[in-house]
Amino acid sequence: MKNKVVQVDNLTVYYGQTPAIAGVCLDVYEGEYLGIIGPNGGGKTTLLKTILGINPPTEGTVQIYGEPIAKKRTLMGYVPQYAAMHKTFPITVFEVVLTGRIKAGFKPFFHYSEEDKEIVVNLLAKVGLSDLANRQISQLSGGEFQKMLIARALAVKPKLLLLDEPTASVDAVSREQIYGLLEELNKEMTIILVTHDLLAVSSYVGRLACLNTKLVYHGEPELTEDVVNHLYGCAVDLIAHGVPHRVLKDHGEDC
Repeated sequence: MKNKVVQVDNLTVYYGQTPAIAGVCLDVYEGEYLGIIGPNGGGKTTLLKTILGINPPTEGTVQIYGEPIAKKRTLMGYVPQYAAMHKTFPITVFEVVLTGRIKAGFKPFFHYSEEDKEIVVNLLAKVGLSDLANRQISQLSGGEFQKMLIARALAVKPKLLLLDEPTASVDAVSREQIYGLLEELNKEMTIILVTHDLLAVSSYVGRLACLNTKLVYHGEPELTEDVVNHLYGCAVDLIAHGVPHRVLKDHGEDC
């Protein structure tokens, strides 16, 4: 039986008096590719940040490989939302990815090793950015920027990779490249992907969690009308490249 990588038990997180997530139970096993979808404000990012140990639980627990988060934090890589990043800071692609090699508790006069630099060179090749190593991040396209963030997350050599909307601000070609990269990475590590992209849900992930403050579905990545009604209030069709692509079973009258 595969190891349980993430175990979320009756998790509730409040912001002030408002519950961001409530009573969530979720298990993720080694080698899985889990997609998490839901409406804006439904708690998806909060769940990721709680798994990472950034947000403290109000109630319930999160364990990583059967232990408290603090003991296993170094096993996790994180790709934050594109919109949350400052893109005008004067730093190169190589330097950004290199920061992923900084370990907790580093001391003054810290310097990177030759091994650190070699790891970054290999990661940039892995994500297809070798030619852009010395480019300023302000000069990157959306897709290039996201690949850089993925490379930085991989610099810690994670066993669990968490990504928050990695294709939200990229073009169609970059989106397919990123999903192809994640598919390859899933052969080496467990992946949790937060997304609004229903194409990813239907075509790439192995299992699906639907979150709207509470977990309304957890299982195979086939969206039914009932699940979508719980999430969004009406049935939804996916539009891919301007062409309707149904990921739901046929439904009757639209909302």
